[in-house]
Amino acid sequence: MLSLLAGEGTAFVGADLRVSRAELRTAAAALAARLHAEGFRRGDRLALWLPDGAGWLQCVFACAQLGVLVVPISTRFTLAEARRLMEVAQPRGLVITPHFLKMDYAAAARELAPQVLIEAPPHGLIAGSDGAAPSDGEAADLLCTFSTSGTTGVPKLAPHDQASIKRHAQNVAAYFDMQGGVALGALPLYGVLGFMQAMAVLAAGGTLVSVPVYDAVACARAIDTERVTHFFGSDQMFDAVLAVPGASLASWRIGGYADFVGWGARVAEAGDARGISLFGLYGSSEGFSLLSGRDWRAPLAQRIPAGGTPVSPDIRFRVCHPETGAVLPVGEPGELQLQGYNLLLQYLNNPTASAAAFTADGWFRSGDLAIDEGGSFLYLARLKDSLRLRGYLVDPGEIESHLTAHPAVAQAQVVGVGQPGRGDVAVAFVILAEAADEAALLAHCRAGLAAYKQPRRVLAVAEFPANNGPNGVKILKNKLRDMAEAALKDPAA
Repeated sequence: MLSLLAGEGTAFVGADLRVSRAELRTAAAALAARLHAEGFRRGDRLALWLPDGAGWLQCVFACAQLGVLVVPISTRFTLAEARRLMEVAQPRGLVITPHFLKMDYAAAARELAPQVLIEAPPHGLIAGSDGAAPSDGEAADLLCTFSTSGTTGVPKLAPHDQASIKRHAQNVAAYFDMQGGVALGALPLYGVLGFMQAMAVLAAGGTLVSVPVYDAVACARAIDTERVTHFFGSDQMFDAVLAVPGASLASWRIGGYADFVGWGARVAEAGDARGISLFGLYGSSEGFSLLSGRDWRAPLAQRIPAGGTPVSPDIRFRVCHPETGAVLPVGEPGELQLQGYNLLLQYLNNPTASAAAFTADGWFRSGDLAIDEGGSFLYLARLKDSLRLRGYLVDPGEIESHLTAHPAVAQAQVVGVGQPGRGDVAVAFVILAEAADEAALLAHCRAGLAAYKQPRRVLAVAEFPANNGPNGVKILKNKLRDMAEAALKDPAA
């Protein structure tokens, strides 16, 4: 892992701070000495509850030297959520910044009472110790975990070892032509997409430019000022940055997006008009972000869909029937299953979830609906968000795309609600660009969709329920399902 910091040049830019690769190496070694003096040994765990900054990266490389596991905590978590995560991870120590945004982390840390508490500046480097710590870390040692549960319930933590993180960072850097590039970090490092983008640009000998709190204007300014070449994020983020008035964005060459709100085509087309190659991605906490992506050199239409080709031939996939487990032929939708160096071996301190995550022959069950395209795959939806309509497995995105083709519909989301004796019934929610009544939108669906795909209701809303998560804004389909169920119970439905 430490070899990712080899060479010269700038490693990190952010919050009026520039840190060279040599400075980050030195600072990581000094922090490793401090942690060792505090009693940290190989196999211990260190929780990080602090905003993005040079100190965050410093902790990762210090822990790599010692063989310590980093447990990131979302800066958006409440005290109760942080406590639940720490109960699962059982870290020896906690690194905080005293205050960030509206959170008093110092007070929260006193409530959590870790064995070791280290205070860090908001975005700068953390004070280390003189002397040297042993280099006990090994390739097979776990280095970083990523939460898979959002902000409710007991979190599942997906840990990855030093060898897989380094290998994936190098593969991502090569696949997306990042050598010597400058990447914009606008997603938090505690999320797998923000983390892996950072590791990849460092592996490429490049620079990470950090925007600790996402803001479209700040991102556009950073792209122009720092000559950013690569930027990975969500479709909604890209849409806002591309729309910043007066921004040149001339240096931005390549960008992959997670299509969270259905704007993939919109942002890819807008990027193309400015000479920026934007494309769909796929990834997960268990298998790393940037696991696959569309070819950034391909024509626009081929770059839009989520999924793509794995960044390494050592990452394998297959698509299987969700109930029988049979491998499906090219073109048929089913569950995406994965094998490769990039996958976790087991969830942290959760043997039940670990056992359920793998098939009998050792493939990871992604829980995602996909289609094998022959060498690449098309990501459709989470399996739990897919629809079983009159016996047919249906991608909700197909209905959503048809609805947004109506001139009055700006955005659409479709969910299924189970009905006794009928199975799933599709219900659509739309954000309107101009006035339209439900009858007209239902007629539009009847005109262009097979009968079994037609939604029972099309309901206009001002906005979709959403969560600002570690990898961008995600629409909460579970909340939409609750709303749909209530609508179907309405006697007027």
